[in-house]
Amino acid sequence: MSMAVVGMIAGMALGFAGYFGGFGAFLLVAALGAIGFVAGRFAEGDIELGDFFRTRDDRRDRRR
Repeated sequence: MSMAVVGMIAGMALGFAGYFGGFGAFLLVAALGAIGFVAGRFAEGDIELGDFFRTRDDRRDRRR
């Protein structure tokens, strides 16, 4: 599935949540979508849990 289709589905889900549930539902769906995105990237191995907890200095030293 292309990223355009995934984006369209996500946009439609947010639109339905906003229309039927109001702004609170819109924010809830957006937050859960972001959490699901990060969890999926973590499961695929694209990111590591430590990437969220390193300081900027540690990241710079690691790239050198």
